[in-house]
Amino acid sequence: MSDAFEQALAHARQTEALAQISGRLGWDQQTVMPRGANAQRSEEMAALEAVLHARRTDQRYGEWLDKAAPSDPAHRAMLREMRRDWARNTKVPARLAAELARVTPLSQTAWEEARLAGDVAAFLPWLKQMLGLRREEGHAIADGGDPYDALMQDYEPGTDSDDIAAMFARMRPRLVALREAVLGADTPAPLTGHFAQDGQLRLSRRLAEHMGYDFTRGRIDLAVHPFSSGSGDDVRITTRVAVDDPFNCLYSTLHEVGHAAYEQGVDAAYALTPIGRGVSMGVHESQSRIYENQLGRSRAFTAWLYQAMGQEFGPLSVADADAFYAAVNRVTKGYIRTEADEVQYNLHIMLRFDLERALVRGQLQADDLEEAWNTRFAQDFGYPVDRPADGVLQDVHWAVGLFGYFPTYALGNVYAGCLFAAMQADLPQLQGQLEAGDSSAATGWLRARLQRFGALREPVETITHACGTAPSEEPLLAYLEQKFAALYDL
Repeated sequence: MSDAFEQALAHARQTEALAQISGRLGWDQQTVMPRGANAQRSEEMAALEAVLHARRTDQRYGEWLDKAAPSDPAHRAMLREMRRDWARNTKVPARLAAELARVTPLSQTAWEEARLAGDVAAFLPWLKQMLGLRREEGHAIADGGDPYDALMQDYEPGTDSDDIAAMFARMRPRLVALREAVLGADTPAPLTGHFAQDGQLRLSRRLAEHMGYDFTRGRIDLAVHPFSSGSGDDVRITTRVAVDDPFNCLYSTLHEVGHAAYEQGVDAAYALTPIGRGVSMGVHESQSRIYENQLGRSRAFTAWLYQAMGQEFGPLSVADADAFYAAVNRVTKGYIRTEADEVQYNLHIMLRFDLERALVRGQLQADDLEEAWNTRFAQDFGYPVDRPADGVLQDVHWAVGLFGYFPTYALGNVYAGCLFAAMQADLPQLQGQLEAGDSSAATGWLRARLQRFGALREPVETITHACGTAPSEEPLLAYLEQKFAALYDL
């Protein structure tokens, strides 16, 4: 290992440690920070981002990267990631990086208030400001190319919007056909009742432990929009509670545990290095979705959850474990992406992908976004949006500038379908283990096949290595068609 590589890696590790502190400030803002601290927090974030940007674009760092010549595979992967980050960050002006950091917490707070009030107009000035900053960033990174594709690289290196659009075009007909067939069948009874917040949070903690989340290196808190934060030895998750809808809390928790398990599962030798984290948001989302859906919504796991909920809340409104399984997997009309069933979830992502790509490219303006959303939603789902909180204000992503992030949710579903098919082939006793309340074989398989490697491999190579075959949407679509045909007697 060359001296230049050692110097570059030491620099990158310190930078990553500072970035983790910045992430902790973001976690604090969304969980426990007093509301009156928001303006000061935005200045703190901007100041820290200025330091980070200076480190990421330090000329000495670039010189070390030019001279670095590692021979170890892990070190070569680290150098790949460092060079990629250097190439990106040196194209972004320090002024722009600091301004994005300053505006983001203010924009998020404005979104939270506008969402609560149902006031799109109040949020529009912030959306315009955030969109303008991200457009500028996208054009700077793109070097004359597509600014949206440039922003996508932050979340899913190696893909572009044409690839995503083509995948969506292949998926949409089968998803729409399945949705229409399911919605034309008899709908199972929902779970009803009052489920106290304390009980939901106790059960959330039990679920997290059940799925291998290490509470000595993490914690669960409440947030408006559930998220996971951190890496290595400090990985925190959040959830939310609705006393008449326990599945919102429980499956949000399972989803975030999937993210957190990935970060906690990365080889400790990679901690604070450029490969000591999830390789992409698509791969990250594959973990959250397989924990939440293929495992968490399976007949076997819900049989265990039915018993656990009965222990926590007493007799439930559904008759038995089979009726509970059907209630967990109900397909109904709705507005909210995070509450959508497996059949319709990707259709929500397709809507957002088309809108945000048009926004970044300048083909759609912020003033026209609500009308465009409502029109598209009515076309795709067959009924009108009832209120802004169920429409254009429901997601936090655009408020914090995460343009290019949404398609990774659908890509993560595709990757999860591939992983689950491979897992089932390797673990013939899986369903019995899950029904008995033992998820260790499933979570252990994911840790051994994927999580421990962090960003050692590129995203597609990561999935290919874990599954033994290249990723494709076919396993996901086959899983959905088989599962819901059986559930709805199609």
